[in-house]
Amino acid sequence: MSGLSPPNIKLPALSIHTSEGGHVRRGRSGSLLKVEKVDSSQEEVLDQSAYGSNINAEWVNRKGAWVIHLVLIAAGKLVIDTIPGMTQQISWTTVNLCYLALSYLMFHGVTGIPFHNELHGGAYDDLTLWEQIDEGAQNTPSKKWLFAVPVFLFLASTHYTNYNPWMFAINLTALILVLIPKLPMVGPPSARAFHDRRPIRHGNANDASLPHVGHEYAAPGRSSAADYYYY
Repeated sequence: MSGLSPPNIKLPALSIHTSEGGHVRRGRSGSLLKVEKVDSSQEEVLDQSAYGSNINAEWVNRKGAWVIHLVLIAAGKLVIDTIPGMTQQISWTTVNLCYLALSYLMFHGVTGIPFHNELHGGAYDDLTLWEQIDEGAQNTPSKKWLFAVPVFLFLASTHYTNYNPWMFAINLTALILVLIPKLPMVGPPSARAFHDRRPIRHGNANDASLPHVGHEYAAPGRSSAADYYYY
């Protein structure tokens, strides 16, 4: 009996797999609004991607771009308060209306790129600055900030005007007019503009040497989006 060796018992290796299904709890996002990418037409994507970054809208995400709004509001308030006979009610209402008017003109009143437009070949001619920011994505941090500043300024103006009904009505009307173009459901007109543009076909459309991209035709020997022709 002493010469018998104990039997070798082999146990199968344990394998622990982490479930990737719905049992895994994901961390809660810090924001209730998610970043949403706006669908663009094929022609629009080709035109914009051919020129790289948009110098007209990239400054919004740079350092100091958010703080400059508060600095301009404070500077405007100080300048308006120096006017003789100015009351706080009229002063805050004037500051609010001036900021809303300037922001509407900058972000929604002008389309395209006002300076050095030739660098982008007209790819952004149908888009306002608001539609160019973050490549048209909605609910981005910059757009949330630009949406929140007019609201906070309106609340401050309402408080310092002692809730005067006439001042409240004026400030609220101006705020609504500025916020409506910022809403995600207000679509850009560029989608309709691109569908209305028909391509000019150079040569025979059935020619194999003529590359096809969507519904537009590139000139022979050219492949960039800047070389597609429309009318």
